[in-house]
Amino acid sequence: MKREEFYHIVYGIVNCIPRGKVTTYGAIARIMGRPQCSRMVGQAMHYASFYTEAPCHRVVNSQGRLAPCWKEHQKLLRKEGVCIKENGCVDLKTHLWNGY
Repeated sequence: MKREEFYHIVYGIVNCIPRGKVTTYGAIARIMGRPQCSRMVGQAMHYASFYTEAPCHRVVNSQGRLAPCWKEHQKLLRKEGVCIKENGCVDLKTHLWNGY
């Protein structure tokens, strides 16, 4: 599978994440049937602005941590009602979306 094709599949999944929910890079990779590709999902998120307008702010790491160099990440999630704990992580018990 070519990189762009992989990215478009990722963005299709990201478009399914409901408002006020988040999912993880690893969960997206598992939904795709490629559980070993969570880093490639992260790479797709990094390049998302070139390919899509998908709500990529709804994707976090497996501990709920936000992208470290994306200042708007927290603001966009809070705007949707996502709770950010004091440690800066999303409350995954409340807001995790596991897929279809």
